Amino acid sequence: MHDPSAFTIFVDASDSGKRLDLLVASRISGCSRSVAANLIRNGKIRVQGAAKKPGYRARTGDEICGIIPPPEPVLFKPEPIFIDILYQDNDIIVLNKEPGIVVHPAPGHYSGTLVNALLYHCPEIEGIGGEIRPGIVHRLDKDTSGVMVVAKNSVAHHDLALQFKSRSIKKKYLALVYGRMESDSGTVSLPIGRHPVDRKKMSTHSRKSRRAETTWRVRKRFAQATLVELSLKTGRTHQIRVHCAAIKHPVVGDSVYGGRKAGKSTANDLLRSVPRQMLHARRLEFTHPVKQKRLCFKAPVPPDMGDILKLISA
Repeated sequence: MHDPSAFTIFVDASDSGKRLDLLVASRISGCSRSVAANLIRNGKIRVQGAAKKPGYRARTGDEICGIIPPPEPVLFKPEPIFIDILYQDNDIIVLNKEPGIVVHPAPGHYSGTLVNALLYHCPEIEGIGGEIRPGIVHRLDKDTSGVMVVAKNSVAHHDLALQFKSRSIKKKYLALVYGRMESDSGTVSLPIGRHPVDRKKMSTHSRKSRRAETTWRVRKRFAQATLVELSLKTGRTHQIRVHCAAIKHPVVGDSVYGGRKAGKSTANDLLRSVPRQMLHARRLEFTHPVKQKRLCFKAPVPPDMGDILKLISA
């Protein structure tokens, strides 16, 4: 009996020279490059019956055979957790993430996550490419709030992932940072990688770093802090928090990158007691993965951040 998950690709001249993982992803619907690469490494996809690396360059006449396994069963239970839905259709859901909620399950956070909430509110959501994080194509830190898009099916997931990779998705953030920024705008172009000592942190002084660029402009100045709008040209882990700390204006309330430490030296008791980083994903613009229409969504500033802004304005 024919296995519907099995496939065979015959390489012609138009595909000659392409990376194996990219070729498979382009020819097999719903298969991302990362999924293809993992299957190739595990010997589930072979060329002429031989195991190859994901970066193998295909040649005219190659026969590529493999099996795309069905998505693994979702191992995490739906939970009736409130989520603020800004928009949804058959392909995507756009939400305003509250601060304090972890996006996807991980050691120490196997319940109470955004994924658990999504499985409850959108029971039709698929486990995509064997992932246990259905539909998640990007993330926000636990204590960062704001707008996120989630895919409801493999086609949407693949398309959105490509948009993030090509940087065609536009993101704007609001951050309250310590100190009065003198310039009205600027750009931080410092590479980011793992911290040389603390592997849970990122740093601009990493042994292995990648290009990172953040642009910012002042929205409002206060006595001991500044509200800034930031745009990401790249998408490195903790990029805004690391870059703000690097220019000596850490995000207020950031316990990892100096925001709490900076608070100890200020006379403002309110800023000193802020319990989380004041960082909010304000705006997200992308192309609908199926309708191919440009969309833009904005998430209102969360109540705790709004209250602090009002109080320091008084």
